Amino acid sequence: MGIWILDAQVVAEGNQLTKQHILIEGNVIEKIIDAGTGVQPDTAGHTVVRAEGKLVTPGLIDMHVHLREPGFEHKETIASGTRSAARGGFTTIACMPNTRPVIDTVETVKYVLDKAASEGIVRVLPYGCITKNELGRELTDFDALKEAGVIGYTDDGVGVQSAQMMKDAMAKAASIGLPIIAHCEDNTLVEGAWVSEGAFSKKHGLKAIPNESEAIHVGRDCLLAEATGVHYHVCHVSTEQSVRLIRHAKQFGIKVTAEVCPHHLILSDEDIPGMDANWKMNPPLRTPRDVQACIEGLLDGTIDIIVTDHAPHSAEEKARGVDLAPFGIVGFETAFPLLYTKFVATGQWTLQFLVEKMTSLPAQVFGLPYGKLEVGKEADITIIDLETEKEVDPKDFLSKGTNTPFIGWSLKGWPTTTIVGGKVVWSEA
Repeated sequence: MGIWILDAQVVAEGNQLTKQHILIEGNVIEKIIDAGTGVQPDTAGHTVVRAEGKLVTPGLIDMHVHLREPGFEHKETIASGTRSAARGGFTTIACMPNTRPVIDTVETVKYVLDKAASEGIVRVLPYGCITKNELGRELTDFDALKEAGVIGYTDDGVGVQSAQMMKDAMAKAASIGLPIIAHCEDNTLVEGAWVSEGAFSKKHGLKAIPNESEAIHVGRDCLLAEATGVHYHVCHVSTEQSVRLIRHAKQFGIKVTAEVCPHHLILSDEDIPGMDANWKMNPPLRTPRDVQACIEGLLDGTIDIIVTDHAPHSAEEKARGVDLAPFGIVGFETAFPLLYTKFVATGQWTLQFLVEKMTSLPAQVFGLPYGKLEVGKEADITIIDLETEKEVDPKDFLSKGTNTPFIGWSLKGWPTTTIVGGKVVWSEA
């Protein structure tokens, strides 16, 4: 049985909204009809989803998430994480390998893919580790991991400290046509600190994480990417220096792409209210100057895509206090509403710009066949209510994690229906 989505508002080139009826047959988009013609489709024998003027976009794509399974099921599982993703409008997500065990063997890749097939409700694409156990000492078997189904290599959670190790990894990844995705962090500059060097750290007399801790690896890796020809992708950019280095690398034709998270576009260290571990994340919140640099980098294409870095932890872990609590916040269920409310509803960004940064551009950067609302394409679709205003309430999250600094924020732009491969996997109704 196919699905008709009726009276959908679709954002087109030039940021124009057009009303359309969309037919899904099987797992593909079969037909798109301009609703302005007055032609009413024959919906007999089909499921009807009445969009009623809501925004309909390609399914959102998140290329940086933590599903925690295997090993940290008390924080999140593939089942709970994919349900949280679906509620946030995401249809394809790429999971990081810093689980326990880490995703550095064929067996662990198979475990994640089998679990996602049996218990997940959105498409899950795994990354494999760059080094065994993410220890930075020995490369994993890149060929075997690629054959098992990974889409790239990363030691996310830690930076690869050895330049020679990273260069070897890039050369190998380039030879088999997969990207290196880098968590950029020089360990010698961050030990014992949890907050960025800025107003908050100075006010409270705290040891701080300087911007150079990230930017040093970005600069190093851009040069190594130039030398090896690899597709190099920078994780969760947060500093002005990193943006500047990536922009410079792109100007010289180096194959570098980059991502940024909603919290690094919306919050700075000056917003931190106190010693609350829900504001502890890695990279940390930076200065207002860095926030502005990330926004400008996104606008001019230096930063290619938006990701959530969804990082759930248990309430007990986050209650240990800022010194002992783990880094990270959840992001699936608030990402689009936060960005729509902060940037689109205020006229700073166009709706088209936001949608592309979360759909077609992630697909383009990673060579995925998704992210387009076109006839013949995969029927991954998200329906979003741009008008209803609701407060962020972690008690309503489908994620096991409730660790967010956005509690009580009043937002618009909430997803109401998520369709993956022609199947409704989540609906508000």
